[in-house]
Parts: sequence; C-alpha cells; structure tokens
Amino acid sequence: MPGRLSGQHVIVTQAESFMGPAVVTLFAQEGAQVLAANDPIGDRSAADNLVAQFQQVDVLVANLMQPNSRHAVTDTPDEEWLAYFRAMVDPMHWLVRAILPQMLQRRSGKIVVMGSANGLRGSASRAAYSAARGAQIAYVKVVGHEVAGQSVNVNIIAQNFVSNPTSYPPTVVGDPAFRERLRDVPAGRVAQDWESAALALYLATDEARNFHGQTFPFSGGWTT
Repeated sequence: MPGRLSGQHVIVTQAESFMGPAVVTLFAQEGAQVLAANDPIGDRSAADNLVAQFQQVDVLVANLMQPNSRHAVTDTPDEEWLAYFRAMVDPMHWLVRAILPQMLQRRSGKIVVMGSANGLRGSASRAAYSAARGAQIAYVKVVGHEVAGQSVNVNIIAQNFVSNPTSYPPTVVGDPAFRERLRDVPAGRVAQDWESAALALYLATDEARNFHGQTFPFSGGWTT
C-alpha cells in the first residue's frame, strides 16, 4: 500500500540521530512532506517556531535522545539527572503543547514518540536515563487518554536492541562481546532500524486510529 502518508505534513525531531534517519526515509517514501528538524528544542519558543514552519502538521514524530551513560544511583550527578529530562521530557511536552491546538481544532492528528524499553524494565546503572524514558511513557498515557475523544492519537514505541546511529551503530553490534548482551534478548538479534520505523509509520496512519495513550514494546522480547 504505497503512499500511505501522501499529502501529509510530518515533523521529525533529532532527524540525524536515534531513529530519525530511518523514520525520515520511510515516511518520505510513503509520500509525506517531511520536515527533518535537527536544532535542539531548548525551550517552548523553539517548539512553537518549529511547528509554525508548516501551516498544518498532520504527524509529529517526537524522536528525542540523549546518549545513555552508566552510573550507579549514588554516583549519578545532579546535572546528569536533569540533563536527561531537559533532552527527552521537556522538549516532548513543549512540542505536544505547540501542536495539539491545531490537531484538536480539526479533530485529526497523530503524535508518535520514539521511546525506550528502559522505561519499562529496570536496568542497573541507568537510573537517570530510565527515569526520563519512564516519564515519557507516563506522559503519553495521560495525554493520549485526554485527547482520545477528539480523534487525535498519541502513542509511544518503547524500543531497545534496534540498530540506529546513536545507540546501536555497526561498531557496537559488530563487536563479538555484544553477543553476550543478546543472550538477554529472546529474539537473539538486533532489529533493523526500518522495522521500528515501520511501526511508527503504522501508528501515524488512520489504520491505528483506535490506539490512544498506548506503549508498544519493541525489543525482541527483552521487555513486554
């Protein structure tokens, strides 16, 4: 079914990192006019200015990522804790708040957050990162339910072990030592980036109009 987003205006944030490249490529192939944004969303005005670049935004893909550093809880600096929320939680709220009014007015729109399964499963030495990812999931649940009756869909993909230039580049996946980590993944493999992008595409279409505030684990069984 080619052209599933034909005529749609889509914004993808952090288009050069995490899942940005795969999402931009696939959505463009499906006929969308994609605004591939790379500038940081450092405050509310930045989100407002980004959204204003399209007269109408049909789909927002909130692709937000801060590289995951590992510290025990007792060794996690306050600045690092705050940095994860500034990078992945605050911008999501500013973007959603900027884009929702127009979607609610026309009773149509999709918001897809590219999140992490670390927000669903405990993992040692990732307290700050996982807490921010968990906050994304909680936020999507609330907003998704809040706007469900107005035909706007807000959902999140909680992924892990998916190839991407930020978390799982070829240098990581190709390391023989990485095979040890895959023992914890029932599927026994790293998913291709286009597979996660395909799920995002589905959630951006009217085929997924009955999903509201839901979290979709995408991690080869690492979490469910």
